[in-house]
Amino acid sequence: MEKYLKRGVSADKTDVHNAIKNIEKGVFPNTFCKLIPDYLTNDKDYLLAMHADGAGTKSSLAYIYWKRTNDLSVWKGIVQDSIVMNLDDLLCVGATNNFILSSTIGRNKQLIPGSVISSIINYTSEIIEMFKEWDINIISSGGETADIGDIVRTIIVDNTMVCRIKKDDIIDNSNIKPGNVIIGLSSFGQTNYENCYNSGIGSNGLTSARHDIFDKSLAVEFPESFDNSIDPSLVYCGTNKIFDKLNGQTLGKLVLSPTRTYAPVVKEIFKFFRSHINGMIHCTGGGQTKILNFVDNLHIVKNNMFETPPLFKLIKKESNANWSEMYKVFNMGHRMEIYVDPKLSNEIISLSKSFGLDAKVIGFVENSHKKKLTIETPDIKVVY
Repeated sequence: MEKYLKRGVSADKTDVHNAIKNIEKGVFPNTFCKLIPDYLTNDKDYLLAMHADGAGTKSSLAYIYWKRTNDLSVWKGIVQDSIVMNLDDLLCVGATNNFILSSTIGRNKQLIPGSVISSIINYTSEIIEMFKEWDINIISSGGETADIGDIVRTIIVDNTMVCRIKKDDIIDNSNIKPGNVIIGLSSFGQTNYENCYNSGIGSNGLTSARHDIFDKSLAVEFPESFDNSIDPSLVYCGTNKIFDKLNGQTLGKLVLSPTRTYAPVVKEIFKFFRSHINGMIHCTGGGQTKILNFVDNLHIVKNNMFETPPLFKLIKKESNANWSEMYKVFNMGHRMEIYVDPKLSNEIISLSKSFGLDAKVIGFVENSHKKKLTIETPDIKVVY
């Protein structure tokens, strides 16, 4: 993890977790998102969840791609990243509908013109309409666009979401127990609700991905796309151009693959199995180790992982990262985990596959005297 930290980022956000360790954790302390009483209506049967997230440093690569191509459509993927990183976290506590969205854009006005801002705002409306087609209602409440060039080098696209959830519908990770299996929902490929192949990259680990894959020419052409306090040896130190191809697709497009939403699938799963789900984990910051934030005295064993997607194989090759680091920074093939009784696994997997979304049992839960995660493949074994 040393290279990742030297670039000014942290996969497990140790500083953040230390800062909030004494903060009250909400009504259900072990849910994926913090839940508070419904202070808006004082309805004792409901709770509120508010979540803030964004596209992260992915917007920096989108900026480069837009400058190279003048293709404003690249910003649609960034909008989807920012929305899905909120929505799919909220799925993990049991929310599926009536999300209120507030957008926050920070830009360097000298580099990001009004046409980009207009595109982002219009694409937000398009993404909202896309979710409505799946009977998932997102209501825009406006937002803020700030010209903060002294702070933001190019642009950052964030969102905040809030929703109400019935107490009886909450998914509480405290219910994860020995004997549960872990169903992984694939992050890569193409579902029947997507219009192109998705590399699976999501919106985590992009600082590592873009600097380790692409070469120094980007640093020369776009010095505004990175923090110039980073050791130069860690800046765009790969061997590839953004229009080089991997399996027939440009690397720029693969790294900019929009974060896949699991909302249409999870909403259907909840119709039949909500009350039987013991836990749900969105493998974002911390990658495959995310689960360790939500268990104690359990051993999580992941011994049937998806084959490593091509883009992650390339990142590992270009970065020389070890497997322990790769699994901690990236989702490595599945970004959503559902913890259930084994007898339900086949039905949930079949339902997922009916959407063209690959799914399988990737592991199981067993007793332990402390929390522990083991990731095991035919070639490697990593213990956290």
